[in-house]
Amino acid sequence: MKLLLENWRKHLEDQNETYFEHMIAAWRVVWTLKVLGLKCLIHSFFPFLFTTAVSEKIECLEKMIKRSKQ
Repeated sequence: MKLLLENWRKHLEDQNETYFEHMIAAWRVVWTLKVLGLKCLIHSFFPFLFTTAVSEKIECLEKMIKRSKQ
């Protein structure tokens, strides 16, 4: 249990975030991925819709994930 708490604390320190800042950042990633998944599903039935939705968001997702303020 102690190791788990140490890893948790270290991860938050590495990201330079509080627990709630980290939670909100993770939720933003989840929401973005859910929206992209829906767009991909729609695109599979209607190929002319959302033709660049995923490719345009890849860079945005990378920035969201590599958000540490080091």
